[in-house]
Amino acid sequence: MSEPKIRLIALCVFTRGDRILVAEGTDPVKGEAFYRPLGGGVEFGERGEETVVRELMEEIGAEVRDAWYLGTLENIFVYRGRPSHEVALVYDGRFADESLYEQPLIEGIEADGEPIRAVWKSLSEFGEGCATPLYPAGLLERLLRK
Repeated sequence: MSEPKIRLIALCVFTRGDRILVAEGTDPVKGEAFYRPLGGGVEFGERGEETVVRELMEEIGAEVRDAWYLGTLENIFVYRGRPSHEVALVYDGRFADESLYEQPLIEGIEADGEPIRAVWKSLSEFGEGCATPLYPAGLLERLLRK
């Protein structure tokens, strides 16, 4: 097993009224469903803004415009039975193709071949008393203060 490492990621929050676009995820070990904004790993020499532009094009074929930095979140968690540590650069952005805001489901594919299913969810569907969490930890609070 390799030495655990901190992973730098960049995520982009897209809003439609009181809703945000989030990818559906599951942890089969915990049996937990969760949601997370789209994005991915920052490559060496790449800025976070460039990462969200590249990742959204690769994952769902969408062009991102006007990405601006919201803040950084640190997330330490267990996923698929393995401890993980991510530092997430969080951006706000908009789609060049306005029709994406009207699609209830946006499908794509991860670099490893895993399917992506992104849906629009109200911020009120997350938080205390809600069954499905929004990751990374602290994102909901950051968005509610925005």
